[in-house]
Amino acid sequence: MILKDVFENNQKWIQDKLATNDKYFEELGSGQNPDLLYIGCSDSRVTAEDLMGLGPGDVFVHRNIANMVVATDLNAMSVIEYAVKYLEVKHVVVCGHYVCGGVKAAMQSADLGILNPWLRNIRDVYRIHKNELNKIESEDEKYDRLVELNVQEQCVNLMKTAVVQKAFRERGLKVHGWVFDVRTGKLIDLNIDVDSILENVREIYHLD
Repeated sequence: MILKDVFENNQKWIQDKLATNDKYFEELGSGQNPDLLYIGCSDSRVTAEDLMGLGPGDVFVHRNIANMVVATDLNAMSVIEYAVKYLEVKHVVVCGHYVCGGVKAAMQSADLGILNPWLRNIRDVYRIHKNELNKIESEDEKYDRLVELNVQEQCVNLMKTAVVQKAFRERGLKVHGWVFDVRTGKLIDLNIDVDSILENVREIYHLD
């Protein structure tokens, strides 16, 4: 890819949008009102809007390595606060993906420098679910399952936040856990039992 191509592609994209709606960018500039907050992985193969068939203005997006929701990550916490409290999104999705480099790297013994404290959060997910994971003989299947369990635990972390608890209680905010299969292009709903998670979480993490 040549960077010059990016700007040429941008001009073509502008022309295509204006050909469909000559007020497209005027409307886009008037503000945003997305229904969905998407928390996904930074992996270049997993582009949020594309895989959902959505466009500009449809989804508020936060991406980081291995789609983590970490309480000490002020970037992620600020995105969640803004999307839930001020944009009043109706749905929050944590979306992982199979063949995730971050998840695989977390299970290696190598010293990865500044990545170590970040990946430790994934190792904690493994520790919580090690009895299940250690029974899986196939390494590929084990990584796939860890991807799913990581999504589940990040949904739990979402439920620990005050802004999500309040929106869940006051206006029925929905939290979802999905996985994108890069090998087939399919989005998979893990059908995580959010109500049970919230009930268990609020026993210890309840916030008014």
